[in-house]
Amino acid sequence: MNFKTVKMMKHNRYVVIMAIASMALASCGEKKNKNADGKAITEIQEEEKQPTLIADASFSDEMTGKIFHNYLQIRSALTNSNASEVVTAAENLVESLSEGSPEMKSMTLAMANTDDIEKQRELFSQFTQKIEPLFKASITEGAIYKQFCPMAFNNKGGYWLSDVSEIKNPYYGEKMLKCGKVTETIQ
Repeated sequence: MNFKTVKMMKHNRYVVIMAIASMALASCGEKKNKNADGKAITEIQEEEKQPTLIADASFSDEMTGKIFHNYLQIRSALTNSNASEVVTAAENLVESLSEGSPEMKSMTLAMANTDDIEKQRELFSQFTQKIEPLFKASITEGAIYKQFCPMAFNNKGGYWLSDVSEIKNPYYGEKMLKCGKVTETIQ
């Protein structure tokens, strides 16, 4: 083999590699199916993009706003499956709750006194049921999104409240982050 032939073979190998790489990149986002005749059909898959609605909720009193902020910190920590962050956020929430809500304060203290993430999630679900009426009665601007996961707690389901419409499931964290739906917009 002479030098020219070797150079041409290297060039051809480079062209083949580039062609394969180009086809691989071009086919990203495509789904190949076969029609009734067995011929390949290429369908471009478009991602369903739903806008994330973010609502800065305002309340009739500063204390309820602080409680909502602490509640969101707990939800975020549960979503991240971080039990120690839940403890810290629950301790902050205990300080925000008034003496007029002993049952909610008791649930929050229980969240702060355990590092068992599953127990924290159960308590958070119970707390959500108790605190929701306060948020509903006190909201003056913006929105709160009531969200639901039907699979939580052995398929009994569980609700949580969020300041965004995008689902970030606090009951499963990364395991099933997007499991759930918005069931109500509280305004």
